[in-house]
Amino acid sequence: MSIPAFSASDLALARATLKERFGFEVDVQEVETEVRLHEGDRELAQCPAIYWQVEKCAFVVAKTGPAGFRAMFFYSVKDRFATAKEEYDNLGDCLITLLKVQEIEHERRRQEAGIR
Repeated sequence: MSIPAFSASDLALARATLKERFGFEVDVQEVETEVRLHEGDRELAQCPAIYWQVEKCAFVVAKTGPAGFRAMFFYSVKDRFATAKEEYDNLGDCLITLLKVQEIEHERRRQEAGIR
């Protein structure tokens, strides 16, 4: 199965959403990632993805089908987070949920560090 790349409108949506969230232009890169598409799959599938980094946090949204998206963010290899929903059928919903979850985690980390 060949998964279509992110469209120009997908990329524009991602850039606009990130600019609204962070208040500045974010460098969004198109990359490839390997994803197990179904729980029982033994093989990993090559999937188009977008990647960006803000401060010490990196984000990845993989496209798993014509209208399938999975997202995660991480501070290190051992410190990875995903949304509660495994897969989205709408890129906008995927991005907004990912950014909300990261914002909550970021605030939790600030509080633990005693930063206001």
